[in-house]
Amino acid sequence: SINGKCFDWLLISRRSCFRAGVRYYVRGIDSEGHAANFVETEQIVHYKGSKASFVQTRGSIPFFWSQRPNLKYKPKPQISKSVNHMDGFQRHFDSQIISYGKQMIVNLVNQKGSEKPLEQTFSKMVNSMANGMVSRYVAFDFHKECSRMRWDRLQILMDKLADQQDE
Repeated sequence: SINGKCFDWLLISRRSCFRAGVRYYVRGIDSEGHAANFVETEQIVHYKGSKASFVQTRGSIPFFWSQRPNLKYKPKPQISKSVNHMDGFQRHFDSQIISYGKQMIVNLVNQKGSEKPLEQTFSKMVNSMANGMVSRYVAFDFHKECSRMRWDRLQILMDKLADQQDE
């Protein structure tokens, strides 16, 4: 109840059975375009007979890469050099578009250090895809921007997405 108005709010997360696994052991995509550790989260609001839904997905960066555990705290990501990334990448987004419609991509990985090549490759692939159903790519260095529990800095990201959020 907010301001005396009662409504139902449902939050449902569905984890894909494709490419499920523990962090660092399962990364990237497979040849069918299934992203590792893919999760669909849906928010549903029901108020006086009306319903509204918002779906957000998340998963591993959708190209071929790995991050094999070793004795270091955070192993360095390795982008595969021996495969055509675009085939699986395109399959991933074709599936996303069929299921959810127009896409807005938000990349939260570090834009410096060992994750920088992941961000650069992802950005380059989105730009070369040239699909009108992928409306936007936004890179937001979450760890840098929100370090030391500065969660208010998420407003920077929200402001970048605000124009297209209504779509």
